[in-house]
Amino acid sequence: MTMFSRNTKGFTLIELMIVVAVIAILSAIAYPSYVNYVLDSRRATATACLVEHGQFMERYYTTNLDYEIDPAAMPAFGCETELADFYAFSFVADPTATAYTVQAVPQGSQQRDTECGTLTLNQIGNRTESGSGDLDDCW
Repeated sequence: MTMFSRNTKGFTLIELMIVVAVIAILSAIAYPSYVNYVLDSRRATATACLVEHGQFMERYYTTNLDYEIDPAAMPAFGCETELADFYAFSFVADPTATAYTVQAVPQGSQQRDTECGTLTLNQIGNRTESGSGDLDDCW
């Protein structure tokens, strides 16, 4: 009897290579979809954070009858710390008595989101995006 029996069970190298190739093809399809899903998810969170900023500014206006707040006096929003690596939230210019515009500028890996780019919201609820996409797709 030899060391290698003809009745041994197992996988051949060709079978293993086919399995690896199938996994590689599935990964090549799935990974870009996953990356797009993550970008969209962060963008949705950023738009919600901009709305939260807008709601704060409206409450501030109700109390003070103007929007003039020192940007350094703005409270820390939880969504800002959650998205700190991906978006920078700020005013486009210092708020005036009658107007403000808050923006979310993509940072880090979120800069790959060329569809929407920088998102803005102002005191009358106008929403904008600086990318190549549709406003409805971004907001």
